[in-house]
Amino acid sequence: MPPKIIEIKKELRIKGSLEKADILRRFFKTGKGQYGEGDRFLGVVVPDQRKIAIKFGDLSTKEVELLVESPYHEERLTGLLILISKFSKAKKEDKEKIYNFYLKHTKWINNWDLVDLTAPNIVGEYLKDKDKTMLMKLAYSKDLWERRIAILSTFAFIKDRKHEETLRISRILLKDNNDLIHKAVGWMLREVGKRCGEEKEEEFLQKHYKTMPRTMLRYAIERFPEEKRKSYLNKK
Repeated sequence: MPPKIIEIKKELRIKGSLEKADILRRFFKTGKGQYGEGDRFLGVVVPDQRKIAIKFGDLSTKEVELLVESPYHEERLTGLLILISKFSKAKKEDKEKIYNFYLKHTKWINNWDLVDLTAPNIVGEYLKDKDKTMLMKLAYSKDLWERRIAILSTFAFIKDRKHEETLRISRILLKDNNDLIHKAVGWMLREVGKRCGEEKEEEFLQKHYKTMPRTMLRYAIERFPEEKRKSYLNKK
C-alpha cells in the first residue's frame, strides 16, 4: 500500500471516535435492510476529513481509488473530496478521466452524503456544456444512489439558472418508491424556484403535485408562504 495512503488511514483513525462512529452508524441507517446496511465508520467529522483531503491533495487517481473502494465511510469520503479538488484544477482531458472514474465507482458512492457532496461538483460540472444523456441513464438505474446522482448532478445547472434538466429528471423520478429520492427531487425543485424563478417551479408543480409523493411535495414547497403551502397540501 502506498505510504501516503497508509498515512491517511492513520490520521483518520487518530481523529476517529468510537462514540461518534456509533452515532454515525445509526444516523446513516446501517442496520439490516436499511439503505446504508453494512457501512462501517471510524467516527471522523467532515471538517477533519476536509483538512486531510487538502493535505493529501496531490494523490494520484490510482491512490484515490484505494480510498474510494474502502469499506470505511470516512475513507471513501476523504478520497472523493480529494477527487473533487483534482477535478476543479484539472485540464479538459483530465476532467473527462475523473468524470469517467467517478461513474465507474458509483458502487462505492453509496450513501446520501457521498452523493450530495460530489455529484454536482464532478458529474454536473463536467456535463454543463455536454450531452446529458448519461443523466437519463442514471435516473432509470435500479441503483438508488445512481438515481440520486442523476438528480443531484443537476444542481450544477441550477446554479447557472438552468432548470430544464432538473425538471426532466424529476419527471422520471416522480414515481420512485424511495424516500431518499423523494427528498432529493423535492430539494432540487425548491432550488429551481429559489434560483431560476418560482414560476418555473410552480409550472412543474401544477402539472404533478397531485400525483407526486407527499415528501417530495413538502420539500419542494418548503420556501412558499404558509397559506400557499397549505393550499398545495390540502388539494393533494
